[in-house]
Amino acid sequence: MSAPNSTASPRFGRGSDDGAEEFDGAEGILRAWRSGIRPDPDLTVSQWADRHRRLGTRASAEPGRYRTDRTPYMREIMDRLSPGDPTQRVVFQKAAQVGAPLALDTPVPTPFGWTTMGEIAPGDLLYDEGGRICRVTGLSPVFTHRACFEVEFDDGERIVADGDHRWPVWDFTNDRPVARTLTTAEMAGRVTIGAGKRRRYAIDCCDAVDMPEQDLILHPYVLGLWLGDGASIMNHVSVHEDDAEIVEHLRACGVEAEFRLPKWRKGRIANVVIDPTFRLRRPDGASVSECFRSRFVTRLRQLDVLDNKHVPLAYMRASRAQRLELVRGLMDSDGTITPDGKRCEFSNADRGLVDAMVELLRSLGYKPAVYRMASRRKVFGTDGRVTRSAQYWRVSWTAYAEEPMFRLSRKRARMRSIESGRPGRSRRRRIVAIRSVPSVPVRCIEVDSPSHLFLCGKGWIPTHNTEAGNNWIGFVIHHAPGPMLAVQPTVELAKRNSRQRIDPLIEESPALKERVRPARARDSGNTQLSKDFPGGVLVMTGANSAVGLRSMPARYVFLDEVDAYPASADEEGDPVGLAEARSLTFAHRRKVFLVSTPTIRGLSRIEREFEASDQRRFFVPCPHCGAMQWLRFERLRWQKGRPETAAYHCEACEEPIEEHHKPAMLAAGEWRATADARDARTVGFHLSALYSPPGWKSWADIARDKETAAGSDEAERVFRNTVLGETWIETGDAPDWQRIAERR
Repeated sequence: MSAPNSTASPRFGRGSDDGAEEFDGAEGILRAWRSGIRPDPDLTVSQWADRHRRLGTRASAEPGRYRTDRTPYMREIMDRLSPGDPTQRVVFQKAAQVGAPLALDTPVPTPFGWTTMGEIAPGDLLYDEGGRICRVTGLSPVFTHRACFEVEFDDGERIVADGDHRWPVWDFTNDRPVARTLTTAEMAGRVTIGAGKRRRYAIDCCDAVDMPEQDLILHPYVLGLWLGDGASIMNHVSVHEDDAEIVEHLRACGVEAEFRLPKWRKGRIANVVIDPTFRLRRPDGASVSECFRSRFVTRLRQLDVLDNKHVPLAYMRASRAQRLELVRGLMDSDGTITPDGKRCEFSNADRGLVDAMVELLRSLGYKPAVYRMASRRKVFGTDGRVTRSAQYWRVSWTAYAEEPMFRLSRKRARMRSIESGRPGRSRRRRIVAIRSVPSVPVRCIEVDSPSHLFLCGKGWIPTHNTEAGNNWIGFVIHHAPGPMLAVQPTVELAKRNSRQRIDPLIEESPALKERVRPARARDSGNTQLSKDFPGGVLVMTGANSAVGLRSMPARYVFLDEVDAYPASADEEGDPVGLAEARSLTFAHRRKVFLVSTPTIRGLSRIEREFEASDQRRFFVPCPHCGAMQWLRFERLRWQKGRPETAAYHCEACEEPIEEHHKPAMLAAGEWRATADARDARTVGFHLSALYSPPGWKSWADIARDKETAAGSDEAERVFRNTVLGETWIETGDAPDWQRIAERR
């Protein structure tokens, strides 16, 4: 990391440490400066992401290894942030659906995966409280500057809603619970009954979500068993020596299996081989199989789970029976049940599998709770050999024998009947807290379910972010350490981003986990808004905090969603200017990354910065004539009323280009400057949702959004900002949304 030059700030110059302890993380910076200078690596940010970045189910709809080739247009944007590139400022004006397939606000389940409140459009399919499919019939504009509250439930889930949001609750004020519909504001301050700890309000868990049966290439029970205790690169599964019956369960699921007690086993562990090859032999020397290659391993490779354990989306959105079989496979391998049969528990060190299990259970109508179990020091043998166990997570919930969580008889026998339990308690979420939070954009929708209710929430609340920025943060921590400042629109959003995005980034990437010590470790330097690592520190703050923006010199500055920043930070000036001033100490070695979806013409910071740059556009070749061009919305054409006919028309040959051509076009694309920058050290990039890769937002989706938005200024504005990545020119009239708002 670099030491500051002679123009350093008086508070943080090379020769003085005065006042350095005035902000969280200063110690890490001073240690880094005193340790001297080392050269920056040749590795680029995109190369680092492909080698070291892993996406978990908590933060991504496509868990597993990060692949830059999924979004080829992101490669140059990330690589411009590499220390070896002379660029000092990178400006990225983007549509909401281009940077990554990640939730931008409250997640909402659909039959096809997850969407968000900000992306829902009329006609979209959601689920009602009974797990049945319902359709969106209307939506309001995005409301701002409303009183907002964070509602916390007893299973740890948190949802942010405005004060007028209506909740169907059970009121336990009296001996008998009463069904009521109350607003968030009406419940705030009345969560507990009297001065005691008894919770006043509860909400029913949803019924098991109704999804169509999927044509799966591998039985969900078999996949679940392997995900829990299978070898990550082969067809071996570890089981208890008393569980030989598991072979029969596997055979009933359509795969061959062999139960073994090998000499090299430890303790009471046995080994099961699924679809064995001819190389596996019995004690008499006979081959177990005549097959050369395991069909099971081939299917694992097709599912992209070999050496990349996760639950594929097709299994998460399978039928109720298929999802239940997946849970049984996971429970037969890594699950247990308490001796009294009251609680089922699943334990695993892979946070991605834990999150998938939680989502599966919630979709089946259960109320799981997650507990983090810290690593422990253990002493073995007479010689006092010391080792530490890995941290893991424990998922706990109540289930009954009427819907068993296991196939194995010894575990299944412990489950008690619903007649001896309290099913009402285990199928309700108690509200444990309602806290006032800074105002955030909110929206309400109308659905055609009989109760007008729909399911929302995923057990966590994502916030605005860009995966390119997260990859950059990971790269800095691992390969080019230095002081880094990451700015969100508010301090509250910075805290939430740290909890929901930065913590998973570190936990799910081994290269980062070994460099950032756990927050609970003594003197770890890891707090909610500060992550200390060898040679540097990551400090996170909000654009509304002038103290946070001027707290430290920073070689790296990440400014996320700059169009949502306040006009002034505590009346001390433009937050972008205050933050960038922190990097001047590092002269030509500094890097500043500005990212945002644009808002209103004349007020948009990101548009102003982009227009001052070299205005790069991503040019792709026509599959018919080869002409290079950047994608413009006016070239997308379809039959009126039939958005599914949408095709892009080449500006050179006028031939229609279909959606299936897009991967090859993106792979062959290149960034080209379309203007002269006012500052040669600044590069600017613009992307619309027209470039979204297959599986994200299709051209037909964009055409449908455009038709839906027609006639509504507010909807047109959302379309222009979030789909085209362009600013909106204000007009005088406002849309009629009051009817929808009143039905919340």
